[in-house]
Amino acid sequence: MSELTDIINSLEVKFAKLIQKQNVLEAENKQLKNSLAVAKQEIQQNEAQLDEVYKKYESLQLANSLLGSEDNRRDTKLKINTLIKEIDQCIAHLTK
Repeated sequence: MSELTDIINSLEVKFAKLIQKQNVLEAENKQLKNSLAVAKQEIQQNEAQLDEVYKKYESLQLANSLLGSEDNRRDTKLKINTLIKEIDQCIAHLTK
């Protein structure tokens, strides 16, 4: 009978240790999930910032191409004037 009591006591100790380990693992899992959520949010913020910077870059690139260098400035102005004339012609056709 003493052996049975020893086995039961041993099982109770092992069971208590397993429950304690489960609690520790659950707490660690919760912490990791929180860290993951924070990391995902940071990634989304960084992607939004990257998109914003890319849009600004494209705008600056377009502005630089329109301004051009001193050599290309005359050509750029001629292209813009040509585009304006074409737009005016299209508007004139639409109003007819």
